[in-house]
Amino acid sequence: MPATTPPKTFHVKSFGCQMNVYDGERMAELLTAKGMTSASEREDADLVVLNTCHIRERATEKVYSDIGRLRRDDGTTPIIAVAGCVAQAEGSEIMARAPSVRVVVGPQAYHRLPEMVAQAAAGGRVTETDMPAEAKFAALPKRRRSGPSAFLTIQEGCDKFCTYCVVPYTRGAEISRPFADLVDEARLLVEGGAREITLLGQNVNAWAGEDDKGRATGLAGLAEELAKLPDLARIRYTTSHPADMDDALIAAHSSNEKLMPFLHLPVQSGNDRVLKAMNRSHTAEGYLRLLDRVRAGRPDIAISGDFIVGFPGETEAEFEDTLRIIDAVGYAQAFSFKYSPRPGTPAATMDGQVCGEVMDERLQRLQSALHRHSQAFNQTTIGRRCTVLVDRKGRQPGQMLGKSPWLQSVYFTGDAAIGDLVEVDMIEAWPNSVAGKLAA
Repeated sequence: MPATTPPKTFHVKSFGCQMNVYDGERMAELLTAKGMTSASEREDADLVVLNTCHIRERATEKVYSDIGRLRRDDGTTPIIAVAGCVAQAEGSEIMARAPSVRVVVGPQAYHRLPEMVAQAAAGGRVTETDMPAEAKFAALPKRRRSGPSAFLTIQEGCDKFCTYCVVPYTRGAEISRPFADLVDEARLLVEGGAREITLLGQNVNAWAGEDDKGRATGLAGLAEELAKLPDLARIRYTTSHPADMDDALIAAHSSNEKLMPFLHLPVQSGNDRVLKAMNRSHTAEGYLRLLDRVRAGRPDIAISGDFIVGFPGETEAEFEDTLRIIDAVGYAQAFSFKYSPRPGTPAATMDGQVCGEVMDERLQRLQSALHRHSQAFNQTTIGRRCTVLVDRKGRQPGQMLGKSPWLQSVYFTGDAAIGDLVEVDMIEAWPNSVAGKLAA
C-alpha cells in the first residue's frame, strides 16, 4: 500500500449492542486525544472506523458492503479500519478479501488504534486481535465529556457458552474491571454532565470485585457506591443473566433509590427442552420464580427480555410455550430475533434447522404478543406523574424527548433543556412511547 497523509478527520460507525456504542465512543476519544477531529459524515473523513457486530446472520457480508460504499467518486477511499467482533472473528479473511482495509482491530485491542492508523498511513496494513482487556482499559484516556446519559463498561466476555452465541469466541472469557477504576470513571462521567449511567457487560451482573475496603462485592455493591455520587441521579445495567441474579442485587432494586425500576433479563425461550439445547442454565419456571422475587421488592419494575424463535428443533408446541411465558411476564419491552446460525457455534450444526418461512411466521406472532404487552405496560403508567430525564429534542417544534424511570420514551412540549430532570404527567400511551405533559 502506498503511504498517505496522516488522517486529520475520522468517523466511527458502530453497529449492534450498547457495548459497541461504548467502544465506539472510546475509540473516538482516543483519536481526538491524538489531535484528530470527528467528522459527522463518513464522506468527510480521512479515516473511517467500522465498529462491527457479529451477533446476527450475514454480519461479515454487511461489512464488505459498507467497505464498498466508502469508495469515493474519484476511485480513492479513506483509511478504513474494521473493529469489533467481526474483526476479531474474521480478521484474516477481511484482510484477504478487502485490500482497501488497512487496519483490523479486535474489541480487546482498540486502545492501539492510533498507532495502528499511523502505520497504515505510512503504507502498512496491520491486524491486532489478541490483547487482554486489562491492557485496553488501562491505556484508554480519561473521560472528559458526556451527554445526560452515559455508558460505562464494567465487565466483558462470557463464560456461559450458549450454543447459539459467538460472544465467548469474540469477546473472550468473563473479565471484571476493578472497583476503583469504575468509581473513578463514573465520577468523571458525572463531572462531564452525565445524570444517568448505564453499566454494561455481556453478563453485567456477573461483575465481581473488591471494594475500597478490600471486601468482596458484586454489582449491588458497586451500584451502592456509585449512588453516593451526589449529581448522579440514575443507575441502570444491562445485559444480565438469570444465573447471576443474586440476593444482593434483587434486594438492591428495593433499597437503592437511584437504581431504576427496569430489568433486562433475557429468557430466550419458554420451553425447557429448547432452553437446555441452548445451554441456558435456567428453566422457564425458575425464571418466573426469579421475577416473582424481584417484583416482591419492587412491584412497579419494568421487565425487558430477549427471544429467539426457530432455534434448531423448535416445534410449534415449544414455540407456544414461549408465547405463554410472554403472557405470564407481561414484558414492558423486548428484543426478538429469528435464529441465525453463527459459524463455529454448536447450534449451527444441530439437526432440525427450522425453515425461514416458519421462523418468519413465528416471529410475527411473537412480536404481536410483545407489542400487545408493551402497550399494556405503557397504559399502566397513564395518569401517573414521573421524572423524565430529557435527552434530546423531538421532531415537532418545542417538543422534547426523554426517558422515564421505566426506560419509556416520553414526548412532551414545554420549557426544558437537554439534561434536565423534569416532572411529567403521563397522558397517552403507544407501544413504543408515551405522551406526557410538563407538570405545572
